Amino acid sequence: MSSSLSRPSYSSSSRTSSPFFSNHSSLINGDTRRSLSFLSASPQELCLRSQRKSVQSSVVLQDGAVVVTNSSPIEKLKDELLSIPSQEVVAELGGGEHESTVSITVVGASGDLAKKKIFPALFALYYEGCLPEHFTIYGYARSKMTDGQLRHMVSKTLTCRIDKRANCSEKMEEFLKRCFYHTGQYDSQEHFVALDKKLKEHEGGRLSNRLFYLSIPPNIFVDAVKCASSSASSLSGWTRVIVEKPFGRDSKTSAALTNSLKHYLEEDQIFRIDHYLGKELVENLSVLRFSNLIFEPLWSRQYIQNVQFIFSEDFGTEGRGGYFDHTE
Repeated sequence: MSSSLSRPSYSSSSRTSSPFFSNHSSLINGDTRRSLSFLSASPQELCLRSQRKSVQSSVVLQDGAVVVTNSSPIEKLKDELLSIPSQEVVAELGGGEHESTVSITVVGASGDLAKKKIFPALFALYYEGCLPEHFTIYGYARSKMTDGQLRHMVSKTLTCRIDKRANCSEKMEEFLKRCFYHTGQYDSQEHFVALDKKLKEHEGGRLSNRLFYLSIPPNIFVDAVKCASSSASSLSGWTRVIVEKPFGRDSKTSAALTNSLKHYLEEDQIFRIDHYLGKELVENLSVLRFSNLIFEPLWSRQYIQNVQFIFSEDFGTEGRGGYFDHTE
């Protein structure tokens, strides 16, 4: 199955003059473009309307404030973007009079990446109000652990270093209360069925959307996706999978991995993430390249073969040696 992606049309003048693009440009990307289209844009007002037939939704920017008007139960823009159900489900529920929830399962929750990067990033989203009102985070791994032990492990890596507000400790406590743990093998249908049962208990009959964040080696991606797709996918909302780098060892294994995942997922359900691309040094590369009068005329394939980034770490591989031994 393939889905067409219709890009919104807009004039260059409206894009540069509207404060929406300077403050919220990250919201208009990939998957969001499938459900939102531009109707009008001006320095004072930008209006977007959902293309879904059974739900009429619009987002209006007026004098710097976002105003959402719709007939669906979604009252906030972040909930609209994270809680879009299928048209069939909305029609069956009679126009969307049911609340939705997002269940985030971190597969490989006991690993280094999850502890140091993923859980702190999820807390940062919660801290800034970027997660929907109803959400649950489940850690899934082979290590035996209780909910309390997971929360203790996660609490040691959470921080409010970016914006120290008075209620930081309260936010941490509220976030940890939404974190749970389930022990299971990555290739076990039975264990994912048990996870599905726990997720349903927390979803409480709401329209459920499920996100599986794979923080595991690429050689077990397919096993985990197969089990999650057949035993723990959402029956009423969407199911999506995030795969972290490394996505294969080279271009050949990356292509083979993509083909294998497509046996169980559509392409628009797969999201690939390399967290190193979000580092400031990497993001500033284009600025260095195009804004420097010395580099600009010389930085081309005629003069430069490749650009390398070296990130020195003050700790060892910590269990990652097996991957680096086989990386080309």
